[in-house]
Amino acid sequence: MKNSGANINFFSFTGKTKILHMTWMAFFITFVVWFNHAPLLVAIQSTLGLDDQQIKTLLILNVALTIPARIVIGMLVDSFGPRNIYSLLLLITGAFCFFFSLSTSFEMLALARFLLGFAGAGFVIGIRMISEWFPARQLGLAEGIYKGLGNIGSAAAAISLPTLALVLGGDEGWRYATGITGVIAIIYAGIYYMSVRDTPAGSTYFKPNKSGGLAVTSKSDFIQYLLINIPMYGALSLLTWKVQLLGLISHTALIGINAVLIVLFLFQSKKIYNVNAEIFQKPVEKIHQYKFKQVTILSLAYAVTFGSELAVVSMLPLFFKNVFLVPVALAGVFGACFAAMDIMSCPSGGWISDKFGRKKSLIVLLFLASVGFFVMSRINADWPIEVAVITMMCSSFFLGSAAGCVFAVVPLIRRSLTGQIAGIVGAYGNIGAVIFLTVFSFVSTPAFFITIAASIFVAAVAAILLDEPKDKMFEVLPDGSVQMIEVH
Repeated sequence: MKNSGANINFFSFTGKTKILHMTWMAFFITFVVWFNHAPLLVAIQSTLGLDDQQIKTLLILNVALTIPARIVIGMLVDSFGPRNIYSLLLLITGAFCFFFSLSTSFEMLALARFLLGFAGAGFVIGIRMISEWFPARQLGLAEGIYKGLGNIGSAAAAISLPTLALVLGGDEGWRYATGITGVIAIIYAGIYYMSVRDTPAGSTYFKPNKSGGLAVTSKSDFIQYLLINIPMYGALSLLTWKVQLLGLISHTALIGINAVLIVLFLFQSKKIYNVNAEIFQKPVEKIHQYKFKQVTILSLAYAVTFGSELAVVSMLPLFFKNVFLVPVALAGVFGACFAAMDIMSCPSGGWISDKFGRKKSLIVLLFLASVGFFVMSRINADWPIEVAVITMMCSSFFLGSAAGCVFAVVPLIRRSLTGQIAGIVGAYGNIGAVIFLTVFSFVSTPAFFITIAASIFVAAVAAILLDEPKDKMFEVLPDGSVQMIEVH
């Protein structure tokens, strides 16, 4: 794959390209682990005698921890480096796979799935790793390749694990299949640790000066930072409410969990204040400032792009089956095609961002995605199915490309905080999915697509306020001196 400004020799396995391959494979494996249960749910339900409500609960629990996990992992990767944290994440989630595969009750399954939500945070780590190795003129393409190839881990799990389970153990085969994903993750943890470095030789790995929260550079940015955390807790509250609707926790438990979430928000807010107390005593020097609105806008953009992608993938097979009366297997293929477009769209979005500018590319691609979903809302049984599929694929391409543009900008805000910023933006992808899936449970499919179209349009308008990354960004060295980093 090539960038107009510089080449990425995709088929090389040396230098920075080796880091790219090793890292997207780590991301790929975390997605296999994260979704290793999905294609095996029928067998799991049969083996343990679970009812439909319990299965739905497992699906909810699988994404619940990912939202706060991405924030925590972002902090850890900035402080300890992507090599250490990716290796540790693979090791721990591999062990959780064994816990899941050996579960003998719904309670054990539920706890294992909740803990495996941590695997979904692996994405954040690679964003920092790739940004350390690739220059800005290649960064969008490199991050797009990382995201696009890693995302198909869920599709690989869906294709391979049912066959593996059948070959290895029949009704109990799901245990072997999920256990094997754990073995793969643990082995790759060692391979990754021994094969990569955090930075090229001679480069400095910039770390934040304080831990416990993102360092901002103005009072207004501090307020924004507090406000942007509220939807994260709101999404967790919404997931808890959905579990309560399924009848698996009481109304009293719902109130108790929400009270805990409020306490956690207040505790996190106090930690954020402690990290940023100095900005209330004296202004931050202009050369040290960055604008938090960049994080806010990119979070909104990722919520409506990746969030809607996760939501649509969940409902699209049923949509094609009901509207066009196609066989279940074919409807599943159409649904999978929506997600599979990531292989093309994420690198394409990154390349477009590198070539034509970060801000302009994001605005245009968001606008086109909005139009695509508006057109999808008009699909009905009178449409030729070929036209419906083409419309769906085009919408998916614009959506994935816009998501690729988002992470072409994230590493260019503040190098030492890239993990934390990627954690916040990445968490908003899951928040978007929770919100869109909740909307889908209350409205018709056309109204659902219109809601997505309107949300993406709002993000496109907000992106007008985004600042194009400057030619250089600064970082402070351990000795207090300032180093300027070329961005173009």
